[in-house]
Amino acid sequence: MMCSEVVAALNPGAGDVVVDGTFGAGGYSAALLAAAECQVIGIDRDPTVQVHADRVSAAYPGRFRLLAGRFGDMADLLQAIGIDGVDGVALDIGVSSMQLDQAERGFSFQQDGPLDMRMADRGETAADIVNSRDEAELADIIYLYGEERRARAVARAIVAARIEAPITRTRQLAQIVARVVRAAPGINPATRTFQALRIVVNDELGELKRGLVAAEKLLKPEGRLAVVSFHSLEDRVVKHFLDRRCGKQTGSSRHLPQANVAVRAPSFELLHKGALAASDTETAANPRARSAKLRAAKRTAAPVWPDDDMREAA
Repeated sequence: MMCSEVVAALNPGAGDVVVDGTFGAGGYSAALLAAAECQVIGIDRDPTVQVHADRVSAAYPGRFRLLAGRFGDMADLLQAIGIDGVDGVALDIGVSSMQLDQAERGFSFQQDGPLDMRMADRGETAADIVNSRDEAELADIIYLYGEERRARAVARAIVAARIEAPITRTRQLAQIVARVVRAAPGINPATRTFQALRIVVNDELGELKRGLVAAEKLLKPEGRLAVVSFHSLEDRVVKHFLDRRCGKQTGSSRHLPQANVAVRAPSFELLHKGALAASDTETAANPRARSAKLRAAKRTAAPVWPDDDMREAA
């Protein structure tokens, strides 16, 4: 998503090492490798992406490598192969089109499949959550991570339905939600509930925060970070991170004496003000791009910031 914009933001050069932290089907990796004689390290926790990694490796022999793992652990993953500094990091946050299109993965409410939603093949599934959490916790999850105004009604409907039978299929859950959420034009009523469950199953916001902090540690001075997000919760985390690291003292009070506000040298400089949206051409070809936002910044020579301020983001 926004592939050409990401490549332009990272501006890879010959000999550069770039991390594609969310490899997926390899779109960013292939575009970066085509743009310059650079090396790309892909990272993905989804074991099904190996076929795409093999394709990229074959097209660009000796210049691409896939590491299995989470992008939040990128600093440790790269250190394990002898790399302690990189020239660029690309992140495409959230579920991939490839995952959405595989009904058996359980991400999509448009196709029936097991209610799974795991990006990796281990851990708690979405079905585990909807069948085990109490009504209040379900409502909190759906409201906080899906921003669903009817969260209490959805949670109530889920609890009532699971008394009759466990909720194990995506279509089953989508139909339950549709009974209490009015459909908006062009938006499935289950969209926000599915988003919330997916975020919790995969700890997506926590992973994003860890990934941003790890990128700050890995990037060399003048190295570039490009992050594409797809909903307000993700974008809020990225904006908070870059605002802070670029020197904007978010969260400080104007009533406090300036001497009480910690001042650190900015570790990033924005490459453009605000977030860029996908082009009209891309959104026309791919409606999923309509909510995509790109934020990008360049690393300074300043020391890495402590990551404790990221706990308040989101």
